[in-house]
Parts: sequence; structure tokens; C-alpha cells
Amino acid sequence: MTQKKHFELTAEFKVNILGIKVFRIRCTKKIREIEIGTLGGFVETTENLSGNAWVYGDAQVYGNARVYGNARVYDNARVYDNARVYDNAQVYDNARVSGNARVYDNAQVYDNARVSGNAWVYGNAQVYGDARVSCNCDYCCFQSFGSSGRTTTVFREGNDKIKVSCGCFSGTIDEFEQQVKKTHGDNQYACQYNAIINLIKIKFNVKDN
Repeated sequence: MTQKKHFELTAEFKVNILGIKVFRIRCTKKIREIEIGTLGGFVETTENLSGNAWVYGDAQVYGNARVYGNARVYDNARVYDNARVYDNAQVYDNARVSGNARVYDNAQVYDNARVSGNAWVYGNAQVYGDARVSCNCDYCCFQSFGSSGRTTTVFREGNDKIKVSCGCFSGTIDEFEQQVKKTHGDNQYACQYNAIINLIKIKFNVKDN
């Protein structure tokens, strides 16, 4: 039996930059914080959105893309082609998820980040800024390390530089290495992070100065 959709397409539409007609959605069944009658973002067809997923603001989902589970797409974000966004994942700001990319679990993609190709972003990963992740070789994630069991996400940016994100830290590999030394000295957590740094350099073919 086909599950009844929690939204409908309204008469309001726009033709996006690719010439695709997308329609604003309206909630028809309460889901989490979304009340009946609430207007959402835009989808091309009802097949783009299912489960308890929701599209907000001016965000668009189109093509063969699917957003489902408890996933959220916000702001001016775009999800298209054969991309999949699901579980509790969030895509927002001006982010783009396209191709055969997958964003799931509690992952977040935001700012001007681009996730495309066959890349999979998942777990507690955060991909943001000017990230350009088109395959799994452009990204990696280390979870439950350090004194607070944080997630360390590493990704390639548009300028081909490597960005490291860990807790409130965001910077280059060298800056991350300096921060680890400043925060942890030579304790066991420093050993963990230094091992991660070495793996990052190997994965992204980064040579020491």
C-alpha cells in the first residue's frame, strides 16, 4: 500500500536556472514541527519528497533526486540529478547536492559546499564553506576521537586546498596540527589526532614542508 504524502503541490511555481518547473509545497499532514497548511520550498514532482522529510524556504529538489526519512533541505540549497538526502541529514544555505551523491545519517552540508558525483557524506560529518566533494577521495571523516569524542571532517575545497573541521576548529592541516599541539601537548589525545593528521596527509597526498 502506497503511503499517503504529507504534502501537496501548490499552484505557485518557478522555472529554475536549468529551465525546470518546480512547485511550492504545502503540508497536508503534521510532521514534527511542520503544521498542516505550512508552505515549504519547491519540488519538481511529489516523488522528490517522502517520509517525514521537508523542504523549506526557497530550497529546491528536482530531477530524480530523493529527500526522505527526517532529512531537511533549507534556504537556497539545491538537491538534484540522482542525489539522495535522508535520515536526519541537513542541506542548507547555498549548498548543492547533485549527481549520484548521498548525504545521510546526521551529516550536514552547508554554506557554498558542493557534493556531487558518487560522493557519500554521512555520520556526523560537516561539509561546508567552499567544499568541492565529487567523490570519496575528496573527503573523509574520523568519529569519536579526542577528549570529547568529536568528529573530525576533512574535505577538499574549490581552490584544491584541504580543510579540517573538528569541534569549533576549522582550518588547514598545518593549523590543525598546531592547534592539537597547543591544546593537548603530547598526551594520549595528541597521539590520536597526530595519527589522524598523518592519515589525512597520506590520503590527500600532502607533503610536509
